[in-house]
Amino acid sequence: GLAQVAEISTQLDKILNGEGMTKGSVGERLAALNVNPDQLYAGTPEGKAQLIAGLNADNAAMQAKLPQAFNTVPNTPLEIRAVPVEIQDGASNGYYNRASLDGTRPAIYFINLKDVGDWPKYGLRSLTYHEGVPGHHLQISTAQLSEDIPMLRKIGGFSAYSEGWALYAEQLADELKGYSTALERAGYLQSFLFRAARLVIDTGIHTKRWSREQATDYMAKTTGFAVPRSQREVERYCTQPGQACSYKVGHGVWLRARAKAQASLGARFDIKRFHDILREGAMPLSILERRIDEQVRAALRG
Repeated sequence: GLAQVAEISTQLDKILNGEGMTKGSVGERLAALNVNPDQLYAGTPEGKAQLIAGLNADNAAMQAKLPQAFNTVPNTPLEIRAVPVEIQDGASNGYYNRASLDGTRPAIYFINLKDVGDWPKYGLRSLTYHEGVPGHHLQISTAQLSEDIPMLRKIGGFSAYSEGWALYAEQLADELKGYSTALERAGYLQSFLFRAARLVIDTGIHTKRWSREQATDYMAKTTGFAVPRSQREVERYCTQPGQACSYKVGHGVWLRARAKAQASLGARFDIKRFHDILREGAMPLSILERRIDEQVRAALRG
């Protein structure tokens, strides 16, 4: 975790320097960017409506790019909603609810708008690519619509697989030119910095006996997130040991499996065929790697 925090911070430092933000640590500069009026929606009903409209536009634009990287593009509807006011104090910052299997209820991507200051504009695209497409919505909808797997495989879940995929999706979105400005790329890297910081915090809390306050302070200083948002995250890690680590662990396996397939197949590697693995539903990471190896061997046999 510490090594990844250092590596990603170095990449962010270069982008921020290029934008004229040269003073202070990476976390301090991100914190300053987070309160830049140009980056904030108004905390009014109209401002929140504009924020959600922007998320819908970003998701629709990425949806149009999906055929570049996927053979299967589900048409499952996705609604983007604010977390209900009555639960926003204890809710996650953003999360996804799958569509009903019978198609009567759409999938929902929830964003916690208790404080719009938690959501500067430059970081919103990476969140949408994580929760919407090509992230959770694409992965889960592909499995639910698959005709080749039993019901359990359509609805079963493995955090490291699905959260690892969602981080991979943020990276894939970069390959598909989903971040149009340097600051949006900074938002994408901040998302990765956030997940790397989780590795430090989760093990800090559960192995090194960090306090809630110590963990919150590390999160805020490292990522530039506001203290209230950081504290909500830390409280989640206190009650779910290991879950925060699953993101980067899974992400690493997805990247390793793709790199191995590319090395084995060379010019015959097809990113669309690689992504066809989503049709098989979520699975433990060891089985994911085995199934991709089997697909590569089948491709080599012709």
